[in-house]
Amino acid sequence: MVTAKFLSTRELWQQLRREADAAMAADSMLSAAAATILDHPDLSSALASLIGQRIASTEAYRTRFTRTAREAFDAEPALVEAANRDLQAIVRRDPAITGLLPPLLNFKGFMALQAWRVSNWLWRGGRSDLARLMQSAASDQLQVSIHPSAAIGTQVFLDHGTGLIIGALVAIGDETTILQNVTISRDQADPRRAPRIGRGVLLSAGATVIGHLSIGDFAKVGAGALVTSDVPPGCTAVGVPARLTNCAEAAMA
Repeated sequence: MVTAKFLSTRELWQQLRREADAAMAADSMLSAAAATILDHPDLSSALASLIGQRIASTEAYRTRFTRTAREAFDAEPALVEAANRDLQAIVRRDPAITGLLPPLLNFKGFMALQAWRVSNWLWRGGRSDLARLMQSAASDQLQVSIHPSAAIGTQVFLDHGTGLIIGALVAIGDETTILQNVTISRDQADPRRAPRIGRGVLLSAGATVIGHLSIGDFAKVGAGALVTSDVPPGCTAVGVPARLTNCAEAAMA
């Protein structure tokens, strides 16, 4: 599946159906999971259904969230294209994954990100109460809390996802990888500004990024690091408080 070119959404859907057929043929216990794909006409329909299944605690909420996701995908097809690229990014960056179906069905970081895309669409449309309800549901069911006002690019990989918090106004660039138990949030002393995470950044497990700061393109933040000031592009930040390595700056400003 590792190719230089992304599959179109239609091509990806056809591949998912082939994988679902193969999974069902290999193990009859996977029939229900395969039906999640085979019972739907396209990716947007299947994705909306999965969002409802994964973040709802009751059948009523499942129906509501599924309907809301379908509304969002119909109104803004770019959300489905973003999901397409997020899914393919997982296959490209996770050496343990060789197909599209397992992360679609089983990776809660992926599903939390797609639920956020719907809540962000609601937020931008002035429907903040429903957006916050979806955020709360995703946090309860998936242990991933992403504020609807955040801005997140595509090809983003939330690996494992558990304990991930992305606060209000945070901006995250394309191709970013974020592991479990990461917190990205504003400083209470300056709540109008939030961290800006560049393209291709790696935030390792347990990292905390707080305040009005920028993490440059392709920078890395080590496990458990506490970052409270800028990290230049390509640098690595490690420790508490974080210090810079692998770049010209010898210490955090």
